[in-house]
Amino acid sequence: MKLGLSVKINVSKIDKERLFNGEKGTYLDLTTFIDLDNPGEYGDHGFISQSISKEERANGVQGNILGNVKVFYRDTNNNSGGAAQQAPAQENSFDDKIPF
Repeated sequence: MKLGLSVKINVSKIDKERLFNGEKGTYLDLTTFIDLDNPGEYGDHGFISQSISKEERANGVQGNILGNVKVFYRDTNNNSGGAAQQAPAQENSFDDKIPF
């Protein structure tokens, strides 16, 4: 099965201490959990947070929740003749004044 995911994050909530330099730019590790069976109040299927280390998890630290994840496309074909399901396209607009 293939899924199309729409991810929205609030960049002002990013813990900038967790940004790191990589070979091709500046990166941030993120984690998401998706529950297709129980959509949230606004139709989202999960959340996205900043990744944390095993040691931090063991000490009760939680990564900042930055936003949500919504499934907008499901390919239920699985090579068995089923049809793909696609949600209506959403108009995207953004403010390019990123706070960092």
